[in-house]
Parts: sequence; C-alpha cells; structure tokens
Amino acid sequence: MADPIDQVARTFDDASGRFDRLTATVWGPAGQSLVFALGLHPGDTVLDVCCGAGSSALPAAAAVGPAGRVHAVDVAADLLELGRLTAEDRALQNIDFVCADATVWEPPSSVPEAGYDALAVSYGVFFLPHMDASFARLVGLVRHGGRVGVTVWRSGAMAEFTALVFDVAARYSPEVADRLSLRDRTPLHRIDTPETLGAWLAGAGCHSVEVDVMSNLLPATDELCWNLVVGTGLRGALAGLDEPVVDAVRRDLLTEVTERGLHTIDATTLVGTATVRRPPATV
Repeated sequence: MADPIDQVARTFDDASGRFDRLTATVWGPAGQSLVFALGLHPGDTVLDVCCGAGSSALPAAAAVGPAGRVHAVDVAADLLELGRLTAEDRALQNIDFVCADATVWEPPSSVPEAGYDALAVSYGVFFLPHMDASFARLVGLVRHGGRVGVTVWRSGAMAEFTALVFDVAARYSPEVADRLSLRDRTPLHRIDTPETLGAWLAGAGCHSVEVDVMSNLLPATDELCWNLVVGTGLRGALAGLDEPVVDAVRRDLLTEVTERGLHTIDATTLVGTATVRRPPATV
C-alpha cells in the first residue's frame, strides 16, 4: 500500500497545473482570512504547514516583514515551486518553501528556542497522518502565547459537487464507484462545524479559541467546475483514466451541472484560531 504522504504529494503535484487557477477564488481568500485572524506582527516567525503554493504563507510573509520569517512546508514539490516564483514576483525574501514531511519537521536554529510565534495550516490539517497527534506535535513547536490557525471546509461545503464528480467518473471506471470521496478519506468530518473545530483546537492545548465562518459561494461556470476537479484533491476521481476518457468525464460533468441546475458551488470555509497554552514549568 502506498504511503499516505506520498499519495497526497502525487495527487497535488499532478494538480499543480490548475491549482493556482483557484487561488483568486478559493485558496487566496481563505489564506488572507487566516493570516488576518492570526494577528501576525512584524518580526514574527511563522510555520506554515501544507502550504501548497503559499495561499497563507505569502500573505504571512508580507505581514511579518523583512525582520520576520516564514517556513512554508509541503510534500508537493511542484506546488512549492509555484510559491517560490510568486514570492520572487512579490520581492518577498523572508519566506522559505521547503519540501518536507511536516509530521517530523524540526525548526532550524534560526527559530527562537521558545518556538515559532505562529502556526498556520490552510486546508491541510485533515491530510496529516494521525491528524490529532500530528497537529499536537506542531502546536508544540509554537511558543507559549503564540497563535495557531487552520482553515477547513465547513460541513456540506463542496459536498454536492464532489458527489457529482464521483458519480460521473464512476460511469467510466468501476473502480471509481468503490472509491471514497476526498472528504471520506480524511478525518475532516470530525472538525467541519464551528463547534467541533473549536473543541478540537481546545483539546490540542489551546485557549481563546475563535472560529469564523467564511461564506464563499462560487458561480458554477464550466471553467471553475473543471479547475476544481483537476486542480484539487478531486483529481483522484480521474486516477487511471486515459485522456479520451477524461475528456468524456469533463463533457458529462459539465452537462450534469447544467441539467441538475447547480448554479453555485459552496466553498464555505471555517477559519479557526487560538492561543497556545503551556503548563507552568515544574521546579
């Protein structure tokens, strides 16, 4: 069985050609909202995990300024390269895009001994193997009083469209019919309401938890629908299909979107932030 981290890396590297086309409508607004909610300051050090092409890492680098530093970590090398190119275009020299497994990440010596000032995970925490333990370890890399923040899909978001994608793809491959959707293959369903996400953050050793709902209803244009398929984890529904079949899936999908009257796609997102609490040291 393939390593889960390798599977995620392959899926998102395959999606990299279209991934960035969703930045303006999906990844970017959520990343900006997360950075704003974290309340970063000039000079802060930030760890951005599952950073992709930098939707939250890039605005974080702008927020912390030249005296700050952002370590943007992901396993998808092609997405990281997109992030590096964008950082160069924006003249951001205080961000490092690193291809690494975040579950074993160790801060470099440039990070203060107390830890990072902030941790950001945008649309990625539910991809981490052993999500609870992995996140708790990452929180442990943040100093007492530092901030952590995550974005996740809200319950019901993308659900109708995701089901439609798998329904159509299953017409062309019996294997697709047996595949679970992206959401069902991750523990996202455990943290996809304000209440469950808030409780989960509190359980990871955080306090002053806040969860905001970022409504994002997108017009279901042909371009957006197909970018969502080939530029996200939904690309897994096309695994093993050759190019002519993928073209057929695209045609059928767009026809079904019209016939079912799917005018908007719900990309509503939860933005959860909290402050790290450390127990007092024993003497």
